[in-house]
Amino acid sequence: MTTTLSPVLSATWGAQRPWSLSTYESHDGYQAFRKALTMAPADIVTAVKDSGLRGRGGAGFPTGLKWSFLPQPDGGPRYLVVNADESEPGTCKDIPLMMASPHLLLEGVAITSFAIGCNHAFIYLRGEVVHVYRRLLQAVEDAYEKGYLGKDVLGSGYDLDVTVHAGAGAYICGEETALLDSLEGRRGQPRLKPPFPAVAGLYARPTVVNNVESIASVPAIIGKGVDWFRSMGTEKSAGFGLFSLSGHVVRPGQYEAPLGITLRELLEMAGGVREGHELKFWTPGGSSTPLFTAEHLDVPLDYESVGAAGSMLGTRALQIFDETTCVVRAISRWTDFYQHESCGKCTPCREGTWWLKQILHRIEDGEGTREDLDTLLDVCDNILGRAFCALGDGATSPITSGLQYFRAEFEAHIDGAGCPFDPAASALFPYTPRRRPAALEGASAGTAGA
Repeated sequence: MTTTLSPVLSATWGAQRPWSLSTYESHDGYQAFRKALTMAPADIVTAVKDSGLRGRGGAGFPTGLKWSFLPQPDGGPRYLVVNADESEPGTCKDIPLMMASPHLLLEGVAITSFAIGCNHAFIYLRGEVVHVYRRLLQAVEDAYEKGYLGKDVLGSGYDLDVTVHAGAGAYICGEETALLDSLEGRRGQPRLKPPFPAVAGLYARPTVVNNVESIASVPAIIGKGVDWFRSMGTEKSAGFGLFSLSGHVVRPGQYEAPLGITLRELLEMAGGVREGHELKFWTPGGSSTPLFTAEHLDVPLDYESVGAAGSMLGTRALQIFDETTCVVRAISRWTDFYQHESCGKCTPCREGTWWLKQILHRIEDGEGTREDLDTLLDVCDNILGRAFCALGDGATSPITSGLQYFRAEFEAHIDGAGCPFDPAASALFPYTPRRRPAALEGASAGTAGA
């Protein structure tokens, strides 16, 4: 194995009380911010642009380029909003990062805010993670007391306030414009674009919205330089990232490595698939990305290579499933989630996810037909590219890829009138049949006999 781990974001996670300001400062914390305050804001934007840092929230859009979309200052406020509403099934990188290194995020917020001319930044956190919320609030308080936030930061004449906001727990608020509506006190639903947030975002003012990991990567770029950052990763997918391994793997957890590492290499570090079993399928970027199988073990995990192989790198949430897992059950569970979390604003997503859910339940319960498989693909086709935001598109990905690689398993559910897997064998998605009302059992049996 030639690729090694690159602890940058996670460098202090093993230290004593890594979340404390004193520990962070002892590891050169806020030194990059001090350096940034001596630079011209435009030079910071240029450095991040030249580094090749791409958004770590899933879309992979160049971070520095996104900052440069802000219009020229007009005397009014502009904002930075950190998207910490981590909700993608299988994704678990931002929460441990904020728990272990909240000041790394705050330093990134401070540098970014200075670079874009922002005097008030917001961190929008998923409301259920109360422990992370409390830790962030304490970190913000400590940063104010030490002079890293507030009026005349570090004697530079620059003012910066940071507000930590806890959302109410809606997956749709991970979409940046729905997040902004929620932050403004309205129901979280995607906005029509254009205008984009860079022009009219929070409170109709120019706004940059970035993921936690994206902002937390900025201090290293400013502190160690563009060339250092570009020495890791690939030409078009530079740098490092957190890879979240979960599921049927011996040592699940966060593995920070350069982009371009393969699942085969990560599995070797993680002890492989659990003993006595073999890899069946996996997600490269969370449940909203098309599935991969064992034949994709050596696909470099960078944006271009994963895209060329038919999926998306997304949030690098590598969910590992062995041969005991029913792929129909797994996809049905994910579809339940997307149907539940659809905000209902657009018809393709609101109605389409409901029909996908019903059809998958029917197939899983042994009441489906071969025509249902074509109907699934037809409904997915009517959602893809027609929904108001990416939630609808993401809901179709596991279904279309599941049928591409495991159509025979779907057909086995139909031909065998039920799930062929032992319900006790799967540790992740055990099969629990949804029994029909007793009054319908006879009618169902009669139909089957006919």
